[in-house]
Amino acid sequence: MKHSEALFREDAQLRECGATLLRIDERGLLLDRTVFYPQGGGQAGDSGELLLPDGRVLVLADTRKGKDEGGRGGDEILHLPAAGQEALLAELSAGQPVSARINWERRFAHMRFHTATHLLCALVPQPVDGCSITAGYARLDFHMSEPLDKDALTAGLARLVAEAHPVSQRWISDAELDANPSLVRSMSVQPPRGSGRVRLLEIAGVDLQPCGGTHVSNTAEIGAVIVTKLEKKSAMTRRVVLGFAQEGEA
Repeated sequence: MKHSEALFREDAQLRECGATLLRIDERGLLLDRTVFYPQGGGQAGDSGELLLPDGRVLVLADTRKGKDEGGRGGDEILHLPAAGQEALLAELSAGQPVSARINWERRFAHMRFHTATHLLCALVPQPVDGCSITAGYARLDFHMSEPLDKDALTAGLARLVAEAHPVSQRWISDAELDANPSLVRSMSVQPPRGSGRVRLLEIAGVDLQPCGGTHVSNTAEIGAVIVTKLEKKSAMTRRVVLGFAQEGEA
């Protein structure tokens, strides 16, 4: 499989980049480098557009990871075109230069919600066995039987957002992660091993765990988030759903 340089892993604030089209087929478009985050780890993939040298625009509806021969996610990042662009797609070929530009409003919502779920992990120190992060809501499923308090969690999130904790990332080796298994909070999504290093997401004084998603650089950027729903999904699963506060709710 061909490797796609994932620029978002080092800088989630990048909105656009120049790239070269490596391949185009029924699976999607493969670029040599990209700012588009592919669906994974519970976070939805980016949408956006490819700008061609002649000024035309190809709309991209989603981004997914390619599959290796074993059917597992590989290093390829596939950009999926929106429907109805067959004529333009037929004119594209490998080697063409393009500019890849994400839908920033959608991505920034993902970043805000994803960082908020890390705050939620700090407020509910229990293993996570399910996660979903979209532009409209986020949810975490905690492996626990005790009830949770909706108002207390919302107040805790507001406090951590207002405290403006810096958010940063660093890389550790697979061996360092194996020596510190308590860093892994998720039961359902394990950090990818095999490349020799794993990315840690740190919210200063609040949370530290492996994560490959995109995040804001300070908790203050999250803005007003509230717990919109608490659900008992099973005897050992409590679901917490987050939403952005509407005017008057914060």
